[in-house]
Amino acid sequence: MDAHSPIPNVPGIADAASHSGDRPPADGEPAAGTFWLPPARFAARPRLHPWEIPMLILVIAATLVGYLAIVWLVILGQFSDYFLLLLALPLILLLIRGLTYAGPRVNGVQMTPTQFAEGYRMVVEAAARYGLEYVPDAYVVLGNGMVNAFASGHGFRRYIVVYSDLFEIGGRARDPEALEFIIGHEIGHIAAGHTSYWRQLATSVGMNIPFVGAALSRAQEYTADNYGYYTRPAGAPGVVGVLSSGKYMLSAVDFDQFADRATHERGFFTWAVNALASHPVLTWRAAALRDRTRPGAMLFRPRTIVRGVGSGNVAPVPPPPHPAAVAPGSLPNGLSMPPKV
Repeated sequence: MDAHSPIPNVPGIADAASHSGDRPPADGEPAAGTFWLPPARFAARPRLHPWEIPMLILVIAATLVGYLAIVWLVILGQFSDYFLLLLALPLILLLIRGLTYAGPRVNGVQMTPTQFAEGYRMVVEAAARYGLEYVPDAYVVLGNGMVNAFASGHGFRRYIVVYSDLFEIGGRARDPEALEFIIGHEIGHIAAGHTSYWRQLATSVGMNIPFVGAALSRAQEYTADNYGYYTRPAGAPGVVGVLSSGKYMLSAVDFDQFADRATHERGFFTWAVNALASHPVLTWRAAALRDRTRPGAMLFRPRTIVRGVGSGNVAPVPPPPHPAAVAPGSLPNGLSMPPKV
């Protein structure tokens, strides 16, 4: 690749110097002395969130302790229904995974080279990029106004399901880059091992522990976001837009202003909402997608407001006013802004 090539389409690959100085830059070409920044730590090839493995070990340990406690009760002669549940849990999980997989197979539309071809292409490219052995099955199911997608598996099969309301983002009137981010996110769950039967079985008890199970789930979502970002970085604002305001209003969301609120919004209850959630709250998630120099915040909100400067890198900026703040005296009838805004 020479110095005058455009920025590569694969994220995380830095270009050579943008202009050699031996001729004037062409229209749209960077000026002399400019260069592409090397990718930030979490803008390069996807990696696990730092909390994922420690939380996985903790949850598996909690599950093992739960199993051993039930066995010990049986040894002491205190036979109970919990022991039957322990014996049945592998079969119950197998049935749940099988039924979940059968649903889209008989009610959904499968993505193929001739049906939802653009979505199928995105699935194939993501599977190839992340080293999967085969292309996961992909289905579109009726959303009925819901915006959602998920990845799972049954036996040796892995698959993703995209709700139709979310797939509409891939239409000409929507944001196909956001759809590609979402598909990369779901393929990331498969590539990172989150859909494994044995993993789900080993974490089945611990995932129900308040705060602990939710923390592992949030770490896994941040990991999948790393895959989505690497698949299509430009899709991040659209994803935040559609998840926060829906498929029709996604373009009205100011991504930086939304991410800034991760710092502005504070207090015990905002902390608790995130700590109990299976997915990172959207403002924190947006802040993590903007600042790729560090992993997504797990328990404490981001403290510094930043702006992107390229390749996932950021620079701190003076804290702007609260997005809802207005000049004194500008509201009618003597109205004033709420306290602490």
